[in-house]
Amino acid sequence: MLGNIDDWIIVIVVALILLGGASKIPELFRNLGRAMGEFRRGQIEVQREIERELGSPKVQGPQSQGEGRKFSAEEIEAKIRELQAQLDQLKREQGKTEAKTEEV
Repeated sequence: MLGNIDDWIIVIVVALILLGGASKIPELFRNLGRAMGEFRRGQIEVQREIERELGSPKVQGPQSQGEGRKFSAEEIEAKIRELQAQLDQLKREQGKTEAKTEEV
C-alpha cells in the first residue's frame, strides 16, 4: 500500500492538514526550505575549509579566492610521507597493545 514515494507524500500532506491545519503548511515548507539552505551553506563552508587545509584550490567561491597557501608537489609528498610514518607507528603501537591484552 505505501511502497511508493507518492503514497508517502500523500499520507504526509494529509497528516499535516489534519494536525496543523492548512494555514500552517506554507510556513512549515518555508522553514523547511530555510533549513535546507542553511544545511547547504554549512556543507559548502565545510568543503571550503577542508580544501583550504589541504591546500587545494578546488572549491573556492568569490570570498575565498586568494586565501590560504599553495603547496608545492614536494611539500605535499613530504607531508604524505610524514603522515604515512605516523600511521605506521600507530599501527605498530596498536599491535603491541593488542598483543599485551591477549597475554593477560
